Amino acid sequence: MLDQPYYLLRSRSTGQYLVARPSVPGGHPEQPAEPYLLLFIADFDALSYLNTHAGELASQFAVEQGDRRQIKSISERWSYVGVGVVNDPLVPRVEFMRF
Repeated sequence: MLDQPYYLLRSRSTGQYLVARPSVPGGHPEQPAEPYLLLFIADFDALSYLNTHAGELASQFAVEQGDRRQIKSISERWSYVGVGVVNDPLVPRVEFMRF
């Protein structure tokens, strides 16, 4: 899965990466959900995702390419519990995987 390069979205102002916090069935609504780093298969998928779901914020993000080693390092540094691979940026359809 992580043998190919992936693309990530990073805030130009804070340096934080775009994450998803999927709700857990039966979880406590007052507790924040655990963060998953969003990965895109192509750079244009990352841009399509931004333009579709947060067009007014698109200029505040940069697209970065990352390989397996870089993604692992980023996840450890920011304490992400897994990754969410965005298979369809328009719907969106995301496949979540824990480490």
